[in-house]
Amino acid sequence: MEEKTKNYKHELPENYEQIYHIDAKDFKVGLLMNLGALIIMALSGALVVITTVLSATFNQTNAEEFIDYWLLFLVIFLPGIIAYMILHELVHGIAYKRLTKEKLTFGLSWSCAYCGVPNIYVYRKASMIALIMPCIVFSILFIILGAIFFFVNPALHAAIGALFSMHIGGCVGDLYMFFLYIFKFKDKEILMKDTGPEQFIYEKIK
Repeated sequence: MEEKTKNYKHELPENYEQIYHIDAKDFKVGLLMNLGALIIMALSGALVVITTVLSATFNQTNAEEFIDYWLLFLVIFLPGIIAYMILHELVHGIAYKRLTKEKLTFGLSWSCAYCGVPNIYVYRKASMIALIMPCIVFSILFIILGAIFFFVNPALHAAIGALFSMHIGGCVGDLYMFFLYIFKFKDKEILMKDTGPEQFIYEKIK
């Protein structure tokens, strides 16, 4: 039983107190998260535009040909963003399931899509792994695909680049919590209750 629950607790221990709470469904929080995501997407999107122009130059694609590629871009990007949103949350779920074996919850609110483990309290290390895993997995995937398509077709490169920008922007909530762990909540015995849109942080009373 100890081995099974080393990454979490079924019940909050009596000597713990809540020290932080964030709710993505709260209007102010959701607005700030999405504003942050848009800024990140704009910055990374500017880089994608530059590399796409370089790809078009490398592949000797003239302006008229590049415009004709718009349909190819949409065919890749539009289904890709829907698939990505689903897969992003599934990767969170896979990580949580692997670490806890507990019941997951998935959903969609006005401000975000989410995955959580609402019935348990997860230790800091396991929580950090589950939070950062989609960012790592899809960043590597999109960078590799973008680099390959750079030498093949500028429209394919642009579509993957646009997905990368959406991905990085979409990770803003995960990255925010991850960096809170890095810089603020450093105690390895910290517990988090993750319902999906809400995260509650608990610390052992000294």
